[in-house]
Amino acid sequence: MIRFDNDYTEGAHPKVLQRLMETNEEQLPGYGKDHHTAAAKALICRLCGEEVDVHFVMGGTQANLTIISSVLRPHQGVIAPDTGHIAADEAGAIESTGHKVLEIKAVNGKIDAGQISGYVEDHWNSIEREHKSQPKLVYISQPTESGTLYSREEFEAIRHVCDEKGLYLMVDGARLAYALASEENDLTLADYASICDVFYIGGTKAGILFGEAIVISNKNIKEDFRYIIKQKGGMLAKGRLLGIQFEVLFKDDLYMKIAGHALEMARTLTEVFTGNGIEMHFPSPTNQIFPVLTTGQIERLSKKYAFHVWEDIDETKKAVRFCTSWSTRLGDVEALIEDINDL
Repeated sequence: MIRFDNDYTEGAHPKVLQRLMETNEEQLPGYGKDHHTAAAKALICRLCGEEVDVHFVMGGTQANLTIISSVLRPHQGVIAPDTGHIAADEAGAIESTGHKVLEIKAVNGKIDAGQISGYVEDHWNSIEREHKSQPKLVYISQPTESGTLYSREEFEAIRHVCDEKGLYLMVDGARLAYALASEENDLTLADYASICDVFYIGGTKAGILFGEAIVISNKNIKEDFRYIIKQKGGMLAKGRLLGIQFEVLFKDDLYMKIAGHALEMARTLTEVFTGNGIEMHFPSPTNQIFPVLTTGQIERLSKKYAFHVWEDIDETKKAVRFCTSWSTRLGDVEALIEDINDL
């Protein structure tokens, strides 16, 4: 079975594994107080171009719940697209911290400044507002769960609304590498640092065994953040394992090279699908593509390939998701191309 069902099915890039082996017997301080972690943080800070704080945690769900629970007071909630990871895929992790996810209907995975503004105004204009969770934080993903991208213009419009309405802005960057490397991208890491209060750089889906880098710009969120990481069970005793991996990712531009390969493989598959008259459900310029297939086509491809059935289109067609990654082999793509051409 050839897998295109997610972008973290393999372990880690060989350079990451090699460096972990090379440093395996080093005797270093715990809890991220080692020189590798310091070097990784310095590399990220240099790219962000601001006085940011950087913290490493194990995974995306942990990053989301740690950030959100640190930002919000007990009566406050987080605005998110209804397709957002915290709304649809994290087993109520945010609600388990006592904060409600306030869902807004997404279009192609995105929400816009007008929707956010309207939601907040409706809350404050309601005579029953004290009976509801108060919106205080906006959560969006880049890329979205539909593989689509927010532009700089869209980000700046959302930032303007957040400033106007007194909201924080955070970005889930679990797949941020694939946004940064996309031909349609017009944002840098420095832009995210200046526009967002907090965001994170995903590593789990971009070539390392595990880990996300939380980048905090807002000084109110910076305060005592390591205490909150510890309280949420996120402070890894062997913290160097996170630092070493991110040090490798951001040295010699490996992070972008990994993403570039994945996007090249995704573009190739998109061209083949569309060239065979198969439409795309979302206009995705990243490593997730969503062809609309008949049930018969899905059955045929499923015999050889693992991919995700995303949603029903009608009685005979479904949108499916194919993911590419750093480890997607050209030979596997070529095999899939042959089978697409034979559909």
